[in-house]
Amino acid sequence: MSSLDTDAWREALLTHRAHKDEFFADDPHSPLPPAERESFDGLDYFDPDPSYRVVVELDEYEEKETITVETTTEGERDYLVWGSFAFEVNGETVSLDAYRSEPEEMRLWVPFRDATSGDETYGAGRYLDLEDPDDREGDAWVLDFNYAYNPFCAYNEQYECPLVPMENWLEVPIRAGEKTYE
Repeated sequence: MSSLDTDAWREALLTHRAHKDEFFADDPHSPLPPAERESFDGLDYFDPDPSYRVVVELDEYEEKETITVETTTEGERDYLVWGSFAFEVNGETVSLDAYRSEPEEMRLWVPFRDATSGDETYGAGRYLDLEDPDDREGDAWVLDFNYAYNPFCAYNEQYECPLVPMENWLEVPIRAGEKTYE
């Protein structure tokens, strides 16, 4: 792991979470139905844990394969498989593919399921969004699973969300980020 000011990192994470809770409670674009917003008292998260923040290089694929991903509403979306991240979590080496919806897009989408999916976390999986240059340290990317989030369909079935490709199903638990919404 890179050198990290843990206090500043924790403060930034908690501020991000507070802003997200405010969005869910008050914003007209919140995925929560209006009737649920009045009683909403915040999302449930795992405690901040810097061990779930990894700095790793992307093995970018020379040829970007297009895959079709099913959605929660039986639709489909196409993504480019941009590359793969290999790293260690909980003592095990794992890898996750990163995707882009368009070649020019700067954001990498890293969906994943793990051993907590369907129990402690949303059953269909969670997402990480990586922005260039915000989530970079030199040539490497920062995968901070403390920012892992549930797709909007976890809060409202009227939303259509891409399902996690099987290549990104992990057998290890990732006890970081958002938990199941109840």
